[in-house]
Amino acid sequence: MPERRRVTLAITGASGAQYGMRLLECLLRADVEVSLMISQAAQLVMATETDWQLPPKPQALQAFLAEHFAVPEGQLRVYGKQDWMAPPASGSGAPSAMVVCPCSTGTLSAIACGASNNLIERAADVALKERRQLILVPRESPYSQIHLENMLKLSRLGALILPASPGFYHQPRSIADLVDFVVARILDQLGIEQQLLARWGE
Repeated sequence: MPERRRVTLAITGASGAQYGMRLLECLLRADVEVSLMISQAAQLVMATETDWQLPPKPQALQAFLAEHFAVPEGQLRVYGKQDWMAPPASGSGAPSAMVVCPCSTGTLSAIACGASNNLIERAADVALKERRQLILVPRESPYSQIHLENMLKLSRLGALILPASPGFYHQPRSIADLVDFVVARILDQLGIEQQLLARWGE
């Protein structure tokens, strides 16, 4: 039996929590093992932008999401910001890919300078140093020169910058369609089969 794919997903405090939660749903449905981190700022944004009311503690949050998405025990692990013993904190234990979706410009800056002040920043630092896939999904407008320089620096270090900028050539009919456009692009980059959006020309 093939080993289950493992992905680290971090949801930070930029607007667009819907992208992160939809991506989580799609990863779990694709039988991916997810190591999840949700920042405190992301929880505040989520409460403002969505109907999600998430438990603040990692253990309670893990139980809540596992029940909501009906996933088996062990497929979803939720970690707190200071959980330094979590697999994503070490090159010897981290999954092969990490996505920060959405990625706040504060998180972008911290990753660019290697701050590693919390588990999200440390996990991204590990992905960079181990030359593993790191996908950052910023959602900001307009971008300042600081933001752009940080993105350029991270791109040169091997990270993929995938802004939450949905297209319209698929003729979206709802906000969900716009969210799915971005999530489909992320899944394509991860090499995970998706039926959310037909590829160009199909």
